[in-house]
Amino acid sequence: MLVRIARILEQILAWILIFLMIALTVLVVVAVVFRKLDASLSWYDEVAAIMLAWVTYYGAALAALKRRHIGFDGVLLAMPMGGRLASVVVSEVLVIGFFVLMTYTGLQVLEVLEGDSLVSLTWVPVQFTQSVIPIGGALFIVAEILSLPAYWHSVRIGLSLEHPEIEEET
Repeated sequence: MLVRIARILEQILAWILIFLMIALTVLVVVAVVFRKLDASLSWYDEVAAIMLAWVTYYGAALAALKRRHIGFDGVLLAMPMGGRLASVVVSEVLVIGFFVLMTYTGLQVLEVLEGDSLVSLTWVPVQFTQSVIPIGGALFIVAEILSLPAYWHSVRIGLSLEHPEIEEET
């Protein structure tokens, strides 16, 4: 059941990221063309920065779901089994705790930003643009929880998530 939910979430995040990256690319190309025509878009910089932040948050959630963030599998797998499993528990508690705090704080920030709008596009609420903070935090938490059983299993059997990729490169 968790594997199925994880696959669905992976597909959703992948499509969101594909859309955002295509939209950002189109926006940059259009902005360059307008700039070359001496008709710069006043809103381009602000919107592009926001889109890049969205790509970062959604991409981080997808990376968490696939367990592709920077890690130290070699160090972890060199530990005795008890230390290895304890390290996984401690790291998961810290990571999930951080993102719970980030999500909660992000919701508080949205309350503070109520009524504010972008400088260049006054009809776009800042709450909308910054909603990626609590949404990204919540997605990261869900991704960590969904991927934890498979990660726990791989740690127990001594399987590295990094080494297969390293071996493919050599």
